[in-house]
Amino acid sequence: MSGIRVTYSGLISFGVNLISIATGLIFTIIVTRQLSQDEFGLWGLIGIFTGYMLVIEPVISYWAIREVARGNNSGKTAFLSSGLFSFISIPFYIVIAYFFGNDAGIDLEILFFAAILIPVRFFRHVLSAINLGHAPQITAYSLLVFEIIKVILAIIIIYFFEMGLFGVIITIFIATLGALVYSTIRSKEKLRGKFEKGFLKKWLKMFWLPTFPQISKLILSSDVVIFTIIVGSIGEVAYWFVAMTIAATVLHSTNISKAIYTKMLQGGQKVHFEQNFERVLYFLFPLTAMAIIFAKPGLFTLNPHYEIAYPIVIFLSIAIFFQVLGKVFTQSLLGIEKVDTKSKSSFKDYIKSRLVVIPTFHMIQRGSYVASLAVILIILNPIIDEKIDLIVYWSILFIVVQIPSTFYFYKLIKKEFKPKLNFLIIMKYFSASIVAFGSTFVIMEEYLNYKENIFEFIPEFIPFVVLSIMIYLGITILIDKKTRKLANSILLELKKNS
Repeated sequence: MSGIRVTYSGLISFGVNLISIATGLIFTIIVTRQLSQDEFGLWGLIGIFTGYMLVIEPVISYWAIREVARGNNSGKTAFLSSGLFSFISIPFYIVIAYFFGNDAGIDLEILFFAAILIPVRFFRHVLSAINLGHAPQITAYSLLVFEIIKVILAIIIIYFFEMGLFGVIITIFIATLGALVYSTIRSKEKLRGKFEKGFLKKWLKMFWLPTFPQISKLILSSDVVIFTIIVGSIGEVAYWFVAMTIAATVLHSTNISKAIYTKMLQGGQKVHFEQNFERVLYFLFPLTAMAIIFAKPGLFTLNPHYEIAYPIVIFLSIAIFFQVLGKVFTQSLLGIEKVDTKSKSSFKDYIKSRLVVIPTFHMIQRGSYVASLAVILIILNPIIDEKIDLIVYWSILFIVVQIPSTFYFYKLIKKEFKPKLNFLIIMKYFSASIVAFGSTFVIMEEYLNYKENIFEFIPEFIPFVVLSIMIYLGITILIDKKTRKLANSILLELKKNS
């Protein structure tokens, strides 16, 4: 169990996610150019509604990762239980889809058809949890399988056969099935054994603990629903989803810290946090700069119609920057929490633990965010003609609510870990990002021609992305000893695996 290598697993996850950025871009280009604005907005809402059904999923996966990481053979119980939960969720999804679809005048056939995504999402989550508990890199390879199948099917089903939103749903369903097959094969050792009722009884008895944090996630995702209801338009919310597609690039930096949670569960040293945090920042700074600098051409690539949403991308990228920092902090704090390992822990002990304190803070934060959004929309909607301006204000509010929580969790980290961070190295990464992407932006503004033909525009656009990355890598390798060491270790690892 102690064999989990945080940096190794993190780099594999990050490398695969870099590939997924490219495949995700191809998929999104196909979708945004084949679907109407209303259809793309509806696709985003389908993701939220199917996500609502996953509120009970952590009852299994939350404990699966902690059990597997600590050497308990609970994989088969988790897998089968998750399947049962998924089929129970489908009727609830149908009811929500029916009432919302009727009120919003949405085609119920599409909403009902999307129910096929629920079981595969459940299984994918639980297999990811099982693999994170013993070999985090498997989840990265599973993502790679998903992305490859997704792009191939998108070209065939969505682009050539023009099956629209139905084709998007079918594509994601089949791609997820492919990832499930791969994950199941790779985790077969953890899926052997018996179905242990004891595990399931324990998880059901403690169902409130993993379910509680999901409430805050439901609250957070309700912002889109609130906007749709108050503004009365599905099409306008498409700007939010397409902007989030670009800004979400920043989230890939969290993959460097994916294994830190497992390492802490297994009793890893707190020094792992310091090392991992610096690695996260090494990728977080350039990814944030990339999302901001390439906001306009990135949206133009997806669909020229959405180019005007570039201010939203900028604000969302900044918000996600702080969101990533907060996630790194909370993963480490939750990883060292031991209350669930003590058989005599009382309900009061759990309430006082970080397993409850951190989700409670998230709930307060996100509840304030959604309430503030509702008030702002009610006030501004009648007096603002251009509804995209409402989404700009929405994205600014998203920043405002992220910053306090990030500093709160950093305060907890300082108290618990007393980290000795190398601020000189951090400033090197930050400065290198400014120089690399700032200089590329200046050059790009002068020489990039915005051509509507995607096959003419991408060959002109991609070299600027490559240039900025190469400048950043070159600067950091030149000025930072740790980066040179990391680059050498990556090359050695590649040589070893080849």
